This record gives sequence, structure tokens and C-alpha cells, in this order.
Amino acid sequence: MAAKVTTKYSHGQAQIFKNPFLESLTKTNPVSNIIVYGLTIAGLLYWAIAVRGLNPLVCLGLFVFGVLFWTFAEYILHRYVFHWVTDAEWSKRFHFIMHGSHHEYPRDKDRLLMPPVPGLLMASVLFGVFYLIFWILGISNLVYGFFPGFFSGYLMYSFVHRATHIMRPPKRFKKLWLHHSLHHYKYPDKAFGVSNRFWDRVFGTMPPSEH
Repeated sequence: MAAKVTTKYSHGQAQIFKNPFLESLTKTNPVSNIIVYGLTIAGLLYWAIAVRGLNPLVCLGLFVFGVLFWTFAEYILHRYVFHWVTDAEWSKRFHFIMHGSHHEYPRDKDRLLMPPVPGLLMASVLFGVFYLIFWILGISNLVYGFFPGFFSGYLMYSFVHRATHIMRPPKRFKKLWLHHSLHHYKYPDKAFGVSNRFWDRVFGTMPPSEH
């Protein structure tokens, strides 16, 4: 069932883990993310072209496709994974760690970006999933061009998400800022897109305020 996320919020920070070390892994800052994820993406691109032998133009096309595909994955993950919860205690705990704490403390600046350690672990799992899909299709080598784009799409999305919480909206992006604010403070079961509103229009989850 869908998570019943509250539209009320608290100030300060959530405590996700009692262990200080684990708690520290749930926090990050923009500089750390740019360095860690940026180097990871650069390394993946180097591997795709220099080691796997992908044609640079083919790699560029796959990269762009990966960025665009991220926007779809962003919507699906937000709607069906981060907002999924059951009555089971483990499910509630999973939801709180992954997304519930963000809804309860939406202005917690230390948790507006995915920290590097859990981020790289999740990226590894997703890479494995995509590799399996590409392998089944008989084009496994192409995943090395696709995944850096997918990862870059995530990185760009994460900084847009952070900006919607801490910055005034630029004139061109007022509707996008409003879209995410409506998700947090009025319609938690709608407006799942953060970097764009396209998939909310496709799947009928636009808030009434924006129709």
C-alpha cells in the first residue's frame, strides 16, 4: 500500500541510527557528492571508451539516453519504492530510512542529497540490474555507456531537489519548485517528479492546483 506520508513537518534533524558512525553515513554535503560521484562517473566513462572499446559517439548517445531514462526511474522509484510501506515494522523502518525522515524533516540540509556510501551501494545494485537486462538483450557492452548517463541524471536531479528546499525559485523554474512543494506540504500522493513534471502528466499524478 502507499505510504501515508504526513504533510506536517518538524524542524531540526531526524535521528536515523543510534550508532554515531552509521548516523554519520546518512549525512553529506554538495562538495563531497560532486567529488565522489563526479569521479565515479568519469571513471565509468573512461572504462566504457578506453577499456570496453565503445565508440565515443555511441557512448555519447547511450549517455544521453541514460540521462533521459533517469527521469522515468526517478518517478517510478519515488512513487513505488520511497512511498511504499506496509503495516510490518521492517517496512515502516525501511520507509523512514529511505524517505520518511525527509518528509518529516524536509529542511534538513545534511540529508537533501544521497550520501556517498549508501549512494554507491545503491548504484552498484542498479548497475547489476541494468547489466543483467542488457545481457539478456545481448548488448551487455552498451551498459557501460548507458549507466554513466543514468548516474549523471541522478546527480543532476539530486542538486535540483536540494535547490527546491533551500533556494528561492528562479523565474523559469517557479512551477517546478511549486510542484515539489505541493508534494511535501499538500499532496504527498501526487507530484512525484522532482527534476521534471512530465511523468506526472503521463501517469495522472499532477496535483489539482496545477491543472
